[in-house]
Amino acid sequence: PRCGRCGIALPDIGVARSARACIECADWPPYLCEARAPFVMEGVAAALVHGLKYGGWDSLGLEMGAQMAEASFSRSVEAELSLVVPVPARGVARRRGLPLLSDVLNRRRHTQRQTHLAPRERLTNVAGSFGVPVEGRVDIEGRHLLLVDDVLTTAATAQDCVRALCSSGARAVSVVTFARARRELRYS
Repeated sequence: PRCGRCGIALPDIGVARSARACIECADWPPYLCEARAPFVMEGVAAALVHGLKYGGWDSLGLEMGAQMAEASFSRSVEAELSLVVPVPARGVARRRGLPLLSDVLNRRRHTQRQTHLAPRERLTNVAGSFGVPVEGRVDIEGRHLLLVDDVLTTAATAQDCVRALCSSGARAVSVVTFARARRELRYS
């Protein structure tokens, strides 16, 4: 079986067949539907993400976006996706043929880098740091959005973005990232 939210394979041993989520994403808000990433955050993928984020390799964004656009979601999510909201990456909208709303999600305050923060510290660090301007609410009302980011580690940034979007009228949000950090996973 696979986690119904992030797609990670759940082990057969010790896990009930009815398990829908790994413990890593079981506490995500209910309106964060699914998250996908074509790569694990190691090796070349990690080097590309670090180059984009910290090395000024902005030209990587389009190719990384093309890879993310190929990530598939469940049929129900694919059928509902209507807009793309980028955090740093922007190439996905064009490849998926969806409108891009690049100004609907704003950073309200800067946060410290999360590289060395524990999961709970990451949640606290980003809490309330994203918002939707009043004029952007009409564009997202009742829609299922695709949030694009570079890497999913603990989902702290994604969760804060999703809360901001859904509290401003979006019906649901799914997430696609270039890579997902691999952690020792425990299953519920």
